[in-house]
Amino acid sequence: MRSLIYGSIALMGTLGGVAGFFLLLDSPFVAMFQIAVYVGSIAVLILFTVMLVRRELIFTKVEDPKRRYAGIGLMLVLMVGLGSLIMDSGLKSITTDQPPIDFRLIGEDFLTYYWPALVLMALILAGSVTGALVLARREDVADEQRTD
Repeated sequence: MRSLIYGSIALMGTLGGVAGFFLLLDSPFVAMFQIAVYVGSIAVLILFTVMLVRRELIFTKVEDPKRRYAGIGLMLVLMVGLGSLIMDSGLKSITTDQPPIDFRLIGEDFLTYYWPALVLMALILAGSVTGALVLARREDVADEQRTD
């Protein structure tokens, strides 16, 4: 359970960082879309996983102090490496000569030209949730029918 939660928090942080890159690239609409769709969907995915996966598969405890120290060391190496890359890049700000894009036009395009893709994605998501429910159904419990 702990690794599932920690993994989801790390994935949400990573996708939030990608949204930050979109903000740096002067694309706030894509950044907000990234946060709303991907970061929000990760939270929903974790809820479904906790609700649907069997407890025996989630609650396996692996405790090894070597893994903890290896993780801390790897994190420190990555943080120092990324920090040195950012500090040595010489990049102070990003500017563009393009005029800002109106968000209403993007929304209008989504709902006018790309609505079949949105409907298809909704159907695929509904099918995947239905498939998860079928796969998570407990097989060791017999179907109980009343014979009153």
